[in-house]
Parts: sequence; C-alpha cells; structure tokens
Amino acid sequence: MQLVECVPNFSEGRNEKVIDAIADAIRGVSGVSLLDVDPGYSTNRTVVTFVGQPEQVVEAAYQAISKASQLIDMRKHQGEHPRMGATDVCPFVPVSGITMEQCVQLANTLGERVGRDLGIPIYLYGEAAKKAERRSLADIRQGEYEALNEKMKDSGFRPDFGPSAFNAASGATVIGARQFLIAYNVNLNTRSKKLANEIAFNIREAGRAKRNAKGEIEKDASGNTIKVPGTLKEVRAVGWYVDEYQRAQVSINLTNFEVTSLHQAFDEVVRQAELLGLRVTGSEIVGLVPLAPMLEAGQHYLRKQGRSTGVSEAEIVECAIQSLGLAELSPFVAKEKIIEYRVAPEGKFLRDMTLTKFVDELASESPAPGGGSVAALCGSLSAALSAMVANLTFDKKGFEDKKAMMEGVGRDAQRLKQWMLQTVDDDMQAFNRIIDARRMAKGSESEKALRDAAILEASKAATLTPLSVLQGAPVLLELAARVVEHGNPSSLSDGAVAALVAAAAAEGAYYNVLINLRDFGQSSAEQEFVSDTRGQADKLIAVVRSRAEEIKQLAMAALS
Repeated sequence: MQLVECVPNFSEGRNEKVIDAIADAIRGVSGVSLLDVDPGYSTNRTVVTFVGQPEQVVEAAYQAISKASQLIDMRKHQGEHPRMGATDVCPFVPVSGITMEQCVQLANTLGERVGRDLGIPIYLYGEAAKKAERRSLADIRQGEYEALNEKMKDSGFRPDFGPSAFNAASGATVIGARQFLIAYNVNLNTRSKKLANEIAFNIREAGRAKRNAKGEIEKDASGNTIKVPGTLKEVRAVGWYVDEYQRAQVSINLTNFEVTSLHQAFDEVVRQAELLGLRVTGSEIVGLVPLAPMLEAGQHYLRKQGRSTGVSEAEIVECAIQSLGLAELSPFVAKEKIIEYRVAPEGKFLRDMTLTKFVDELASESPAPGGGSVAALCGSLSAALSAMVANLTFDKKGFEDKKAMMEGVGRDAQRLKQWMLQTVDDDMQAFNRIIDARRMAKGSESEKALRDAAILEASKAATLTPLSVLQGAPVLLELAARVVEHGNPSSLSDGAVAALVAAAAAEGAYYNVLINLRDFGQSSAEQEFVSDTRGQADKLIAVVRSRAEEIKQLAMAALS
C-alpha cells in the first residue's frame, strides 16, 4: 500500500474552534488517518500530522488549507514562530510504497490547485523546489509575513503557482516534499549536559567549530568559521538534560534515515559514549516512525547476534525494540508507534481472525470466503513451514555451510507468507466486488453499459487473484525442495508437508481460475482474456504437478 505523510503547519495555536475546524476538514476525507494535532500557544501555531494514500492525502491537504484560508487572517496574527501564511508550510513525506519523485508530483498537484482555486501564492521547497535558492524553507520565509508584500514585487520572487499579487489575509504557503524526519533521543547514564553535548557535536553532520592549538576558533579567508564535520550524515544533534528522566540525552533528528539509520545512530552514540566513560541505557522515538527503519534495525541486531533474519516481521520488530532499548523510559507499543501499524484497520481482515473464527466463517452459508481464500491460506502455510525448517537448520551444529542458504530461504518464505496472507483477503474482496457490480442500476442503456463494464473488470480481478496464487506456487515448491534436501533431517516431514500444501494451494487456485473463466462473454476482448489466462494456468499447473511429485519422491526416499 502506498502511504504518504503530510505535516501542514497552520498559523493558529490558540483558538480551539479554528484548530478543530481544520482538523475536522481533514477527518472528513475518507481514507485519511489524522494522527496528531499539536497546538502551541506561544508560537501561535499548530502542527497537524495525517497519513493515507496519495490522492486522499492531497484532497485532505487541500481541504485543510481551504478551511485555514477562511478562518485565519494573517493581518491579525502574532506568534514566536517564523511564518508567512495561514497555512505556513505543507510537506509531503514518503512513508511506504511511494517514491520521493511521486511526492514531488503531489506537491505540484496541490500547489497548482491551491494557487488556482484559493488565490494563495504557492512556493515549492525541499525536494520539490524548482529553484536551488528555494530548497530551504528558512530562505523562502526570510522576513516572514511582514516582508511578503514588498518581496513579491520582485520578479525573482514570483510564486511557483497562484497569483503574483500579495494576499493580505492568507499570506503565502510553502508546499514541498521531504524525507521522513525521525526524532530520536538516546539515553545516557549521566546528568551531564556537557558530556551529552560532546557526543552530539561528534556525531552531527554540522560538527563543531575548528580550533587551533591555542583553542581559538579558526576562520577561512572570508571570515567564516571553519567546521569539523561529525561522523554521521543527515543528522542533527544536541545534548540536553531532562528533569523528568533525571538523565542527559543526545537528542537527534535523523533527516534521512536511508542515509543514516536508527541503528547506525544508536551504535555510534554507544561508541562515542564509551570513549567518554559513559554508557547508553536505551533510547526513545518521539512521535511516530515508519516500519522500514525498524525492520532494518531488527535485522541488523539479529545479524550481530549470529541469528537468522528469516524470521517473522513481528520478531524482527521486537528485536529492534529490545536492542535499541526503546521501552526503557516508557512502553513502546508497536501498534501505536509504527505508522503502518497505526493506520491499519483492525478486525476487518480474515487473516486477523482466530483460527476457530476463520473456520466458522468458512463453514457458514456465506459464499465468501471460499476455495480461493483457502488456496491462498494453504500457500501461506507452505511458506511458514519452509521458514520454520530453515530457522531450525540455521543454528544446527554440522550445518554451518547451509547458513546462508537457510537464511535466504527464511527471508523469501516470510515474504511469500505475508503475500499469501494478504491474498486470503484479496480473494474475498474480489468476489464482493462482483456482487457489488451486479447490484448496480440497469434501467437505462447507459446504466447497463456502466454495469456491464464494472462486472467485466471485477470478474477479471477475481480471476487474476487466484492466478497470482498459482504463479507463486512454483516458488513455494522450490523453497520446500531446499529444506527437504538440505534442511534439518529431524524436520524432513515438515518440509514435505510444505510441498504438499503448496501443491494444494496451486490446485485450489487452478480450479478457481477455471470456474471464473466460465463467466466471461463471447466478445473478442473477453475471449482473448480467457484464452491467455487459461493458457498461463494450464502451463503453471503442469509445472507444479511435476515438481510436487519430484519433491514427494525425494522426501519418501529420505524417509525410507
């Protein structure tokens, strides 16, 4: 799923009715999750965080900016924080399944619409900047709202979208795209702010002022202070003392976790602390964190422990939590702190049911879930069994030469397990879309045409879903073959069962493809789809049947 974060800042932090109205505008957009509303009285500014899929996030951002333009008058605004508009800044941040380039396009789409429909001058910043001098928000905002009228008279400061004339009520808005910023604090076993600052200066990219042998700050030919950079890129850091915790922390902003990760920052603070005779006691993430850096951290520490990374996502995340000491100061609840988990709907998926509840639902008079979901479930069970055998082999004495292979099998199997579990729900949803399409109005010719088109598209999706399970079955069988042939002999039967349920998944998926193909019409386009899909399915099931028999014979020979 594509997931985008948007963090607009509004120039109002005191009037609860205005803040609530802006928040309600965001809540009113279906598919968007409002994660946080953080008003500041002295700054007279509210930072709002919401996430969702791209189109919905752009719509929510537009509605929020529109509401702010109606309710906030910049001619009356005062606050400590720099600002130049009712909606001061609105960045898009990639979380998962979406690139920075796509977020840049979102910024352009929103900027063009806001400028055109709301008459607000729009400046693009960050990764979306069209000019090098506009990459920095601070540079664009220099002089703030009070200087905006005069600045806009300069042709070099024309907005990227919207009117070039000053909008006295709304000011101007800066829209852009940036990397996810992780606010991350590392705890020390000291109350010394000075020592914490020493570590911060040593690691942050900006580093510290260079000093000569006399301790004097050195300058370059232009009179600028010469800096000695720290050890970590894309890192800002400062040391401070926290009364609440009675300890000092190194407070870190990771401005691009793809350059410097959570675990790299933590390990480097540990190294620097040891040089000063200190010990790191844990860390905390302020706000939310994407899943990706948590998985990277968990895998990193599993490797350091000599353990396989081919384990479940939940186990990898738990390893990250424990290794980084994220629960030292307060509980770290993954469902609340990790963005993807926070926005995932609960209680709506077959894959989240108990085994008993799923079987009861399957046995009910409802036509879905049915054989397609069961086929996908068999695929997930096959992957899980192969992962289990791989993990039981990884640490087994005498199998040291199989470690790399088994770790690879485990990782591939875990990915396939997750995908097949997703398909358990996809199959039921595909069936439900056919039912919804058949319930569409068909009174007029145009309504009939729309209904027929919707039924056709839904039928194709319902056919391609089990076909995808069938396409995954040969990979499942190869994983099963590896653990049968090279895995822990004590788990040979488990590997064989992995092959059997993979074959069952393929057979079940094949039957579902065939029955769905019967519902297509006789048009040339529909019959071409039927022919192509049937051809793919026939070839795949032949491969599966042949390979499954080979693995069966291999297992029987080993068991005899």
